[in-house]
Amino acid sequence: MKNASDGPVHDQAVDPVHDPEGGMPRLLEIMRRLRDPETGCPWDIEQDFASIAPYTIEEAYEVADAIEREAWDELEGELGDLLLQTVYHTAMGEERGFFTFASVANAISDKMVARHPHVFGDESRDKSAAQQTRDWERIKAAERAARAEAGVLDGVAAGLPALTRAVKLQKRAARVGFDWPDIGEVVDKIVEEAGELAAAQNAADPGEIAAEFGDLLFVMANLARHLGIDPEEALRRTNSKFTQRFQYIEERLAEDGRRPEDSNLAEMDTLWDAAKRHFTKT
Repeated sequence: MKNASDGPVHDQAVDPVHDPEGGMPRLLEIMRRLRDPETGCPWDIEQDFASIAPYTIEEAYEVADAIEREAWDELEGELGDLLLQTVYHTAMGEERGFFTFASVANAISDKMVARHPHVFGDESRDKSAAQQTRDWERIKAAERAARAEAGVLDGVAAGLPALTRAVKLQKRAARVGFDWPDIGEVVDKIVEEAGELAAAQNAADPGEIAAEFGDLLFVMANLARHLGIDPEEALRRTNSKFTQRFQYIEERLAEDGRRPEDSNLAEMDTLWDAAKRHFTKT
């Protein structure tokens, strides 16, 4: 027990912003203060849903990139950056009376419980993965109906990466029978679209060239769907492979004190083949 001589007792609560163990409440309070119209950060105060949306997309890709590179020491930070985007949007939603962080968390919790009756309800877990996929689609279809989405393609987000959206649109159409029955017909369509692109190029019509190129990409996305390939993931892997091989070219040229612009296509093509052999071995 303290004596009077021990001096006054100060019962000062720790500011949640500076509490290293504050968790989610700490982050929500940080955002609230950043957005405070009187004392917050001028940049943060000026932002709205549209201005923050590109950062949200970017952060999601950075999470995917860390996973792709198996950079587990970076993943925690990248997930935090992505979580901040949700906090940002919910803070703006609360300011405008749309929703709160709690209501957003409750909404996704309700959705996950409703979509997993075999885990959280009385349905049997004794079903195949294919049956579970059909059940999942049935539940999502009911959700779309509740939102008055009458069209087959309604609800496929326009802001998705184009290849991903193409696959989602094709999957929706395939559910009602609008699909090629086998891969051979998809390949035939690719050949047809490639010919139309070549014809458009010969006609030198920029608008038509772009349109035919889009058609060809759309059919390539359909081929990926039939093959069970994620076209975005496949292209990311190819981008990574290209980067790795081109960096090999730069490194070999640098050994002679040169840069790619000091070389020529024939030499770089030879180095490219060497890079392919090198990375096949490693």
